[in-house]
Amino acid sequence: MPDVTIYHKPTCSTCREAVRLLKDSGTSFTAINYYEQPFTKGQLKNLLKKAGLSPKDVLRTKEDLYKELGLAKSSLSDEELLDLMVKHPDLIQRPIVEKGEKAMLARPAESIKRLL
Repeated sequence: MPDVTIYHKPTCSTCREAVRLLKDSGTSFTAINYYEQPFTKGQLKNLLKKAGLSPKDVLRTKEDLYKELGLAKSSLSDEELLDLMVKHPDLIQRPIVEKGEKAMLARPAESIKRLL
């Protein structure tokens, strides 16, 4: 079983770069398009916990949906933000890379090397 899992969007340039870095490193990995295989709330919560991040830390603040939902002025709880992120995956920064009990938001893509 591969050591590393990358949760990504194939059309995202940072995600493509991270996948290329993984391939170039020779690391065995699984790539999951989280638009085709959506996160469950528990899965996303666990990944963020492994990364030491809160839902606010991975919100895509430049997304139109972020603005439409008024999230900048919102006082939603972490649980409510997780619910929104599961429902609207465009709100999640990407890629998220997981290795064992560690995970990270690989932005910039080169930061993935710290996990390998």
